[in-house]
Amino acid sequence: MTKPLPPMQAVIVPVTPLQQNCTLLWCTKTMRGAFTDPGGDIDHLMKVANERGVTIEKLLVTHGHIDHCGLTGVLARRLGVPIEGPHPEDKFWIDMAPVVGAQYGIAGAEAFTPDRWLDDGDQVTVGELVLDVYHCPGHTPGHVVFHHAPSNLAIVGDVLFQGSIGRTDFPRGNHQQLIDSITGKLWPLGDATTFVPGHGAVSNFGAERRNNPFVGDHVL
Repeated sequence: MTKPLPPMQAVIVPVTPLQQNCTLLWCTKTMRGAFTDPGGDIDHLMKVANERGVTIEKLLVTHGHIDHCGLTGVLARRLGVPIEGPHPEDKFWIDMAPVVGAQYGIAGAEAFTPDRWLDDGDQVTVGELVLDVYHCPGHTPGHVVFHHAPSNLAIVGDVLFQGSIGRTDFPRGNHQQLIDSITGKLWPLGDATTFVPGHGAVSNFGAERRNNPFVGDHVL
């Protein structure tokens, strides 16, 4: 007997010289999907989507840093699809994309205006999937996280990493806000929740509560 597919499948595709984790996620019922944080290497991203038979219907952005969103506007224009996210507090970062792109070796980076800015409590759809949006400032003021509760999966950008947390030394970063975002918005989603960080290995919230030297229960 064939085991039924889960409602959502996802694959991580590192992009840009900063090896940022772009995630291709899709609804297995409709085979319609989205890229989260398509910051660069868009020909490679489309190759991955095509190999899996996924039709991209939108682009989701966690925050305005160049490795996460530098070529998002280019890809959206190529595909004729909308951009959703981040929170409007990150507009100043997106507006700086051409300058910052040149600094970090991301050719062709450009500013864009999302078709939909996102805020805490919003939801986004991908095919028949519904993902909850959490505003998690600290790394940047307009950072958002996407959570698909039925899959116990969160796309957290640069808020949290395996064994670490996001930097707060960039303009309008705030260390206490970041700690509050992690403990107040992410931990309540449950220890079993797996998360895809913006860089590096996947982990889960329970492991970080036990072991993370910055936000583990033993240090807070």
